[in-house]
Amino acid sequence: MSGAGAPNALENVDGTGLNVVIVAGTWHDEITDGLIAGAQRTLEASGATFSLVRVPGSFELPVVSKAALEAGADAVVALGVIIRGGTPHFEYVSSAATDGLTRVAIDTGKPVGFGVLTLDDEAQGIDRAGLPGSREDKGAEAAHAALSTAVTLRALRG
Repeated sequence: MSGAGAPNALENVDGTGLNVVIVAGTWHDEITDGLIAGAQRTLEASGATFSLVRVPGSFELPVVSKAALEAGADAVVALGVIIRGGTPHFEYVSSAATDGLTRVAIDTGKPVGFGVLTLDDEAQGIDRAGLPGSREDKGAEAAHAALSTAVTLRALRG
């Protein structure tokens, strides 16, 4: 299982004063909506302010995430769902989203919480979407990672 070794519970992070943008694709609504809800719960609990921006798919996550960070967001939570099909399209989109979001974080010096699920089937996504009965909440985990990193960067930069 992908969650092996994960902490038992996410510690609450004080996100007071942080502005976070959730950037989410529109494919696979049930899974994506679960990811968004998990991210929103985590951000609300932290005291951060946040907004939601929807994009067509995971390929568009990097450019919109970069724009949000350049417009003043302290962090981005990027959420998407890519399900393997019978063509190489899966590998291209997964690689583009992953490499692009990594570049955005490095180029802007701001955190990008990575909540892009790369799946073999829809059942794997439902199990990770933070829905009732899901074993994992990857939206919450991505938001927690973005918040924690933003707080760490704020402390380092004084």
